[in-house]
Amino acid sequence: MRSDGRYLKNMDPMYKIASHIMTERSDAMNMIELDIPLEPIQKYLNEKRKQGIHISHLAIVLAAYVRVLAEYPQLNRFIVNKRVYARNHISVCMVVLKPGNYGDETEDKMYFDPADDIFAVNQKVIDYVEKNRQQGDVNEMDKVIKILTGIPGLLNIGVRLLKLMDRYGIMPKAIIEASPFHCSMVISNLASLRTNHIFHHVYNFGTTSMVLTIGNSREVPMRRKGEIEFVKCMPFGVVMDERICTGSYYALAFKRMKEYLSDPTKLETPPTVVNEDVK
Repeated sequence: MRSDGRYLKNMDPMYKIASHIMTERSDAMNMIELDIPLEPIQKYLNEKRKQGIHISHLAIVLAAYVRVLAEYPQLNRFIVNKRVYARNHISVCMVVLKPGNYGDETEDKMYFDPADDIFAVNQKVIDYVEKNRQQGDVNEMDKVIKILTGIPGLLNIGVRLLKLMDRYGIMPKAIIEASPFHCSMVISNLASLRTNHIFHHVYNFGTTSMVLTIGNSREVPMRRKGEIEFVKCMPFGVVMDERICTGSYYALAFKRMKEYLSDPTKLETPPTVVNEDVK
């Protein structure tokens, strides 16, 4: 019935039990901190600039994430009303600051295909930022918020109604597409504000199963060839819903993501195989 996901019936019983024991996403929050060495990323970006191709750090992170979801599709699951769903798409929500000195911001979603390479992801990020940095209400979420807050009392009634419709899978597709709470992942590049990464909560409302923040670069002691070196790293703060897959599955997925970030050239071609979630 849901427009954004497919209900998974044939699953390990532990997944079904977990959603009954931990009924809210906040009950099932797991957190991890990742330090990603910057040198290979910066080297790759410099080489691309010499070729006249401008790619951002954020685009590389998102390209690695999209590739990991193609290989580890369980990360794109979500739970609503104690049921586990496989999401129908890859969508990432991100905050964008609007022009001016008042900290005005908006949220919208980027949609990706599992077969996207780093160049396709980079172009989608560029288009997304350009669109959402315009003045005024430029996306559907801006327009929904304006309606809900424009009439006295409507916000309280409207939010309750939306939560009820979402719980029973009858929320209109247009609202789901506009909502920043219904996406594969929320990402926040706090380094762009010159601040540190945080462990951002996952929302009980909606379907987002992972939030990733990027903070200021820092030096991290690492053992290399028997010696301790201080390596400049890009830190991630990741919060995830542990009910959608096992801890070992998460570990393998994050290990794979770090492999792609250590050699972004692997993201220049589409994946050889795109795995599908179980039905």
